[in-house]
Amino acid sequence: MNSSLMLRRFSCCYNAATATSSSSNNKKPLVFLGSPQVSATVLDALFNASAAPNSIFEVAAVVTQPPARRGRGKKLMPSPVAQHAIERGFPTDRILTPERAGEEMFLSSLRALRPELCITAAYGNILPTRFLHIPPMGTVNIHPSLLPFYRGAAPVQRTLQDGAKETGVSLAFTVRALDAGPIIACERLEIDDQIKAPDLLALLFSKGSKHLIRELPSILDGSARMKAQPQDDSKATLAAKITPDESWLSFDQEALVLHNKVRAFAGWPGTRAKVMLTDEKDSFHSILELKIITTRVCHHGITQGNDMDEITFSNGSLVFPCGKSTALEVLEVQLPGKKVVSATAFRNGLRGQKLKKLIADETFHLTAV
Repeated sequence: MNSSLMLRRFSCCYNAATATSSSSNNKKPLVFLGSPQVSATVLDALFNASAAPNSIFEVAAVVTQPPARRGRGKKLMPSPVAQHAIERGFPTDRILTPERAGEEMFLSSLRALRPELCITAAYGNILPTRFLHIPPMGTVNIHPSLLPFYRGAAPVQRTLQDGAKETGVSLAFTVRALDAGPIIACERLEIDDQIKAPDLLALLFSKGSKHLIRELPSILDGSARMKAQPQDDSKATLAAKITPDESWLSFDQEALVLHNKVRAFAGWPGTRAKVMLTDEKDSFHSILELKIITTRVCHHGITQGNDMDEITFSNGSLVFPCGKSTALEVLEVQLPGKKVVSATAFRNGLRGQKLKKLIADETFHLTAV
């Protein structure tokens, strides 16, 4: 099927006439809801498990975000989950793409499928009560944190930003309150101090998919509901949605705080800094905006006698002076519209020019390149 035909069919696929299960066997129908690439890991596990000879369930439909314009060409593309389902040969008329999960046409299609259970993994839409009442065995969510900690939109990012040493993944029933349902299973995981959010997110969803497949029999026979543990709401913390304005780094903060932020915001929205480019006489040349890609904390800090605004180069990294006499080693950077380069390659491109931290007050007098 060519892409234009696929997109036309995909974007209009959900309606009451076509949203019916093709199953004529006794397998219990499940509906999966997810959108980004990490969700495809869960969907893949469900596809593989449902194909086993002794499987008691089948994936009756996939619900995902509508096609969106992506990439430099801004082409209309299905979500990563939809693309994965198509590549696995899943019928396109059972890939549902409502703008909102509360649309009556979508809910009618869902009722027609008569799902025993719905499973969500980073779907990206709020599920209304009318949705939650449809599957008799409920809706189960894979959440990449140790609930009740870090409920909300950005649990992995906020966990890393806070410098937490431990995280995990929780399998929980969905209720109307945000990420507040009873917990079926969870797994703890120590956090490596260099891991970035996309890698940690992928790891947690991989572990979560294994727990899901292991627990599905008990979820479908109702015993999981009986053993699920209620959350202690008094311990709940919120992982608020990240905004692009948060991406700027302020070097008056300690290096560890900045390092954690770089790891947390890797992928999207990234972390940015503005630096001053000067010649050997320290006369002003221009301002550069850098995307900071990879960092580590410089454990020996900085010497007070040094120029506290000068960015130096040492052991393959750009060394940024930070708050409380700490220093951040920047190993990879990216200029706007350019590829990611090592600190060494970036320094070689400066041709003897020096870098300084940009003092906040100076931004009113300097013009960015």
